[in-house]
Amino acid sequence: GSPLDASDSAPRTATVHRKTNETQVTVTLNVDGTGVCDVDTGVPFLDHMLHQLSSHGLFDLHVRATGDYHIDDHHTNEDVGITLGMALAKALGDKRGIRRFGHFVAPLDEALIQVVLDFSGRD
Repeated sequence: GSPLDASDSAPRTATVHRKTNETQVTVTLNVDGTGVCDVDTGVPFLDHMLHQLSSHGLFDLHVRATGDYHIDDHHTNEDVGITLGMALAKALGDKRGIRRFGHFVAPLDEALIQVVLDFSGRD
């Protein structure tokens, strides 16, 4: 089961806006969602990967991003990742009920996916 009882915890949601000289990004995240995903970054592969994260992670994700695509899409990729990380940190707050470490391994077609996380928060 879930380490948190949803009835006695605040909603774990956040919205973060990030604007740089190259991009403008808004991320809204609901950690306790159902996998609803609405993203438009202007980078089709990034959109696909964000859909996969939301779907398999069962969190709701809304992302809008614009960037300097005429140069390259790497600024958009970076800034969406940074903004998503900021939204996750904000949504998790004091991280109550979350174990420090976590890992997941899954075979997907001809690839092996491995994720290892440390939520210690140390700098």
